Amino acid sequence: MLELAIQWKDFLNPEFYIQHGGLWLFLFIVFAETGLFAGFFLPGDSLLFVAGIYSNELAGELFDLNNDVLNLLLVCLLVFFSGTLGNMVGYWFGAASGPYLFRKEDTFFFKKKHLLTAKDFYDKHGGGAIVFARFLPIIRTFAPIIAGIVRMEKHKFTFYNIIGCVAWVIIMMFAGHYLYKFFLSQFGFDLKERLELIVLGIILVTTAPVIIKLVAGGKKK
Repeated sequence: MLELAIQWKDFLNPEFYIQHGGLWLFLFIVFAETGLFAGFFLPGDSLLFVAGIYSNELAGELFDLNNDVLNLLLVCLLVFFSGTLGNMVGYWFGAASGPYLFRKEDTFFFKKKHLLTAKDFYDKHGGGAIVFARFLPIIRTFAPIIAGIVRMEKHKFTFYNIIGCVAWVIIMMFAGHYLYKFFLSQFGFDLKERLELIVLGIILVTTAPVIIKLVAGGKKK
């Protein structure tokens, strides 16, 4: 009997998904992490950063354009569609099942506190929350659901959804792609050999606002 050498920590490692699942698993994770409430634990920002580094390899699975920039843009376009569609599904899900979610008991995949944190964030920032949420783990997953629950106008949600996804994809993937090239050409330093530390840094930076909010909320209670 074959045993898969997979550990729990691998599921939090973005490079694991890209190397073992390739382009289509990567796109599905982007979709799930931005629209399905069970996807809040999946890597988001760090996954896009790493995908920027591996953009040529990912593009080659579909259609290698034999151009570094064009391959990057091709993958960015696919991620944009996956992320935008994911948020639309989240919005639809929130509109259809909002009242039920607030009455639902906690499970392994669903924590009401995440929903309430996203709602508080949305109440403070309005439509801009859809844009800002792209860069905040957990909030990113629940923001479109909250938008659906509060019945945000669909055309307004679509506008902020597109703007947020474009900014998220370009910033994270371009950063990964060009920082990798810069450090390799200028210092001979291969970021692929230190991805664990880089990913950890991205996770700490992006999750800090959420952690601070949860801690501050707990103290007020």
